[in-house]
Amino acid sequence: MAETATAEGHQQHPLSIYLWIWLLLFVLSAFSYMVDYLQLQGMLRWSLILLFMFLKAGFIVAIFMHMAWERLALIYAILLPPLCLLVFIGLMAWEGDYTLLTRIASFTEHVFIPAAGHH
Repeated sequence: MAETATAEGHQQHPLSIYLWIWLLLFVLSAFSYMVDYLQLQGMLRWSLILLFMFLKAGFIVAIFMHMAWERLALIYAILLPPLCLLVFIGLMAWEGDYTLLTRIASFTEHVFIPAAGHH
């Protein structure tokens, strides 16, 4: 891919890259709508919806926000914090069941432990 530098030192990317990514985003959106049109259910539905969503977001960030041409340090500075948040949210969701079960056991303890003097 040819990149040209302007007098100020900015890179200029060929317009064809943006047109191809726009076409790819259109195709991914069509696939996303097909998931609803075909009335897919369950984990397949949500896996495909999330896959298409992350692919579209990745292409938008990489090409239209020019992240593909940035330094690695800047990419890490922008993308690493949201990735850490997603990991922490996943850990909280995973721990949520344990916390819920602990609360149920704690708040309903009187149901499981007979009162003194009653046999």
